[in-house]
Amino acid sequence: MKKSVKLKGRLKLYLQFELYLGILLAAINFCIYFMDYRAGFLLTGFLLFYFAIVIALFLYNKPVIMNELISFATQYGQIQKQLLRELNLAHAVMDEDGKLIWTNMAFERVIHQEKGYNKSINAIFPSITRDKLPGKDDDQVEMGIEYEGSDFHVQMKKISLRKMAENSDILESAGYEGYLIAIYLFDETALKIALKEVDDQSLAVGLVYLDNYDEALESVEEVRRSLLTALIDRKINKYIASLDGICKKLEKDKYLVILRKEAIMKLQESRFDLLEEVKTVNIGNEMAVTISIGIGLDGLSYAQNYEFARNAIGLALGRGGDQAVVKTADSTTYYGGKSQQVEKNTRVKARVKAHALEEIISGKDQVFIMGHRMADVDSFGSAIGIYRIATRLERKAHIVLNDASNSVQQLVELFRNNPDYESDMIISSQQAMEQVSSNAALVIVDVNKPSITECPDLIHECKSIVVLDHHRQGTETVENATLSYVEPYASSACEMVAEILQYISEDIKMRNDEADCLYSGIMIDTNNFVTKTGVRTFEAAAFLRRNGADVTRVRKLFREDANAYKAKADAVSQAEIYQGAYAISICSGEDIPNPTIVGAQAANELLNIRGVKASFILTEYQNLIYVSARSIDEVNVQVIMERLGGGGHMNVAACQMEDTSITEAIRVVKDTIDKMIEEGELS
Repeated sequence: MKKSVKLKGRLKLYLQFELYLGILLAAINFCIYFMDYRAGFLLTGFLLFYFAIVIALFLYNKPVIMNELISFATQYGQIQKQLLRELNLAHAVMDEDGKLIWTNMAFERVIHQEKGYNKSINAIFPSITRDKLPGKDDDQVEMGIEYEGSDFHVQMKKISLRKMAENSDILESAGYEGYLIAIYLFDETALKIALKEVDDQSLAVGLVYLDNYDEALESVEEVRRSLLTALIDRKINKYIASLDGICKKLEKDKYLVILRKEAIMKLQESRFDLLEEVKTVNIGNEMAVTISIGIGLDGLSYAQNYEFARNAIGLALGRGGDQAVVKTADSTTYYGGKSQQVEKNTRVKARVKAHALEEIISGKDQVFIMGHRMADVDSFGSAIGIYRIATRLERKAHIVLNDASNSVQQLVELFRNNPDYESDMIISSQQAMEQVSSNAALVIVDVNKPSITECPDLIHECKSIVVLDHHRQGTETVENATLSYVEPYASSACEMVAEILQYISEDIKMRNDEADCLYSGIMIDTNNFVTKTGVRTFEAAAFLRRNGADVTRVRKLFREDANAYKAKADAVSQAEIYQGAYAISICSGEDIPNPTIVGAQAANELLNIRGVKASFILTEYQNLIYVSARSIDEVNVQVIMERLGGGGHMNVAACQMEDTSITEAIRVVKDTIDKMIEEGELS
């Protein structure tokens, strides 16, 4: 039923005042009858006349007053409406479904529509969907949108129709349910342009290091070395000057660079082509010069930007050089890294690290040694080498190993239940946490990511931490390490430990089983001395050979069973050559004790196919998808695996995928390859 409009509030009281006054006179008239009935009759006659006049005036004046009130309200509303129409703020009113009911002129100018446009707001701004409008639980919603090149801050408020009526001084609530939505558009285009301009002009700090300065100089005649240095300086300074930056040489092979953030964006768009330009400097030098770049920006101060740059250059060098790293407070981005790192012939660094390791272990009561989860031969072999160092220094040592995979099972059995070794030589993570003391040292081998170690919690319990690894560093590293020895040029962690062993003591004695473990780690990681093998690799192998390693024993340890051999052959035979250069296949994990090792071997085999630049073998094992990636020298598989959450070396890398099928994992690998080809990361 439609309700009539009624008066309320002070106006209603004012119009009914005469009626209330008549009631008061009637009460007085009643009292007068008791004093003088003739006076009472006289007053009664007056009251009747008074009520007749009041009722007549009320009936006559009410329509007139209502019309005047409506007329005033209409004129007042028209003024308000006109002011809202001309308000220089885009404003509109919608129903609860987002359909436009009313718009002002500024709103119409924004959407380029005439007055009376009443379509859904989603038809104009696709990002403002029905679920983003204020609902029962939201009185106000704010969001940012982009429309025709302009940026707007949108504010939407819910307006209750019932509350509108209840707050009126004139009208009673009409009993309406539901609500309207008021939308305001605040144009922030100029503000964002100004903020971006300020942000682009903010200063960034960079460090540029020459990776192979000494090696490159040695490859040219002595009289031409100064010319090579001058050409490199000119190339770097000219490039930085073209970006309106400042370049200051700190040392013979180090530069400090100051650039605007806008210039860094240009460098990122060109994917730091300075890395390739420096390689063009050639005056007869046999070795191309490569550089590493570390950039720090978006810090709270210049000092913080410099600290970011120092961390970034450390990451670039730790990953093998010939790359740029841009570090902010929230992210780390890598560019380049396409060339092999040159092996350094000098062992000075290995000797220095060996003496530092000796001092750390000598000052502790306990030594815990651990590698990565699902330990491989290199991880366990290098742990055995550190165990020999600790026992030579007469310190109690433990190797933390939870589950011995089939790839290392035979090696582990050489030491378990062996009367020549203590029963607690190999312990679990739980046992390590129970036995660790305040004066314990932790040596992490063959891994530099704390999250994938055998016992990440043990890292927080030990104050002295040593990291020995040959994998390129990523964003996640062991923080506050007392000693960090990460050398990506090394073929394996066992090679690094074998070098350190030579400097711990001249008369150090290794047992045959220990030498076999270290030799096995080098042999497996180099694919029988084929991959990443340098002069120092053979020198380390020769040292182990002199200490009792036997090639025949090692070969027998790693003979494959028939099922594993068939699975590897099957993975190779069913390989798909994607994009004409990338071999992708699946290794079946059925009836194979350690399918991930077989998958890695199959990936190595696929590189023997002509035209294959990189190979990817996917293995489903223990509810995870393991991806083994291999290449020879044309593709950096590390950066591909990093995109998928993994890592490794330029030629040997891997990753793990959770909650996905093998088919979906293959699609992800292909999509990643396609995207990197499109971005210029892969050719």
